[in-house]
Amino acid sequence: MTRPTTLTDLLALGAAPDTALAAPRRTPLTYADLRDHVQRTVARLNQLGLGRGDRIAIALPNGPDMASAFLSVAAGATACPLNPAYRAEEFEFYLSDLKARALIVEAGDASSAVDVAKQLGVRVLALAPRAAAGAFDLAEAGTAAHAPPAQGGAAPSGDVALILHTSGTTSRPKSVPLTQANVCASACNVRDTLQLGPGDCGLNIMPLFHIHGLIAGLMAPLAGGGRIFCSPGFNALKFFAWMQEARPTWYTAVSTMHQTIVSRAAHNRQIIAEHPLRFMRSSSASIPPQVIAELEAAFNAPLVEAYGMTEAAHQMTSNPLPPAQRLPGSVGLAAGPDVAIMDEAGQLLPAGGTGEIVIRGPNVTSGYENNPKANAEAFTNGWFRTGDQGVMNAQGYLSITGRLKEIINRGGEKISPREVDEVLLDHPAVARVVTFAVPHEKLGEDVAAAVVLREGFTATERELRDFVGQHLADFKVPRKILMLDDLPKGATGKVQRIGLAQKLGLAP
Repeated sequence: MTRPTTLTDLLALGAAPDTALAAPRRTPLTYADLRDHVQRTVARLNQLGLGRGDRIAIALPNGPDMASAFLSVAAGATACPLNPAYRAEEFEFYLSDLKARALIVEAGDASSAVDVAKQLGVRVLALAPRAAAGAFDLAEAGTAAHAPPAQGGAAPSGDVALILHTSGTTSRPKSVPLTQANVCASACNVRDTLQLGPGDCGLNIMPLFHIHGLIAGLMAPLAGGGRIFCSPGFNALKFFAWMQEARPTWYTAVSTMHQTIVSRAAHNRQIIAEHPLRFMRSSSASIPPQVIAELEAAFNAPLVEAYGMTEAAHQMTSNPLPPAQRLPGSVGLAAGPDVAIMDEAGQLLPAGGTGEIVIRGPNVTSGYENNPKANAEAFTNGWFRTGDQGVMNAQGYLSITGRLKEIINRGGEKISPREVDEVLLDHPAVARVVTFAVPHEKLGEDVAAAVVLREGFTATERELRDFVGQHLADFKVPRKILMLDDLPKGATGKVQRIGLAQKLGLAP
């Protein structure tokens, strides 16, 4: 199939009368209408003085408007999707770090995002939905004059389509710019791996401020000319009703979502039988082989597990569809970029050797923004170092054996422990803190922290958790905070995050 290098070219692949976007209580939007809407929205942004190279943050709830807003902004400027659940401090960091020129929110939005944007001098654009799924109007308060922008559609390699942040272990989240060519290459990689075509319908339950949802949930089906049913976000109680309405052929999700879905499958056998899936896909966090077996038995369809990351514009490896072999416990074969195992000296290892997983290819970012130190550490001999440890067998199947980075992966949500540390250290009673991962049966990992209080001060675990919750999104709040006399240290005198759960008796 054609491999486009810009969003505009990718959107041209679908047949004009076919449905591109659908959603609950909205009329469907065809490919012809979607292309027209994107073109008109780019023109509207140009009219507002925004165009190629301008960073436009988007803080919208999941659904068709978020989908088409991302596509429209990315086609003619640089899209910067943000989690609408962020607190004011988080919006302040991201909008400032991005140097955002505008923020798109729902009309009538009274969230902290709007207040922060106004304080920072970031223009606020209000999105008002129309009847069709993904169709909307944009308005801006005020009539200030704007400088003429760089107009028209974006270029493949020079123009950045998307900027997302990835958490760092020793610093604030890093900015990952992905070009038009990067995101299109990754979308086509997912499309080709899953053999997506015009007859497919994806039920999207992934958030569209994450790389997983944007590439696998949205762009890959569009690259195949298929249909996307845009849910308002994952809801286990509504999943099977959406399945009945959407008639999907597949869906992609993280492990925790799959586990919740399969727990309700027995009560929805008729819907499953009436709307059989071609396959299911899992990525962003490891999924236990036992859950894979339960899902495949419940849906009578294969589950393919994939491995991705923001810096690769999502997909790096994937288990293939039948009749090729799927290997439970493995994240599959290289599925787009080149994938290898590298030792500490920068030498590539043969099959069976354990080392760091490295990648290179047209979907991989050229580097973090304004972070030469991180780039020097991330790239070796043209290979991007993922920070994950793995081993590849003789057939090319990759297994992840450990995480070299200390990022906490809470059911697919990536959390920087340093970010939580910094908030806790702002509490007047806290002298020292270390945030770390603890095993969790369903999420894979959860957040915990060990705290040493200042002499003469007191604080309860509940008080500290509430304090973090005032500054960070709920998924970053430690579920357990231990009060200690001192923090455990390694042989070199440094506090080690990895393995701390075991040392403190919070894990087997």
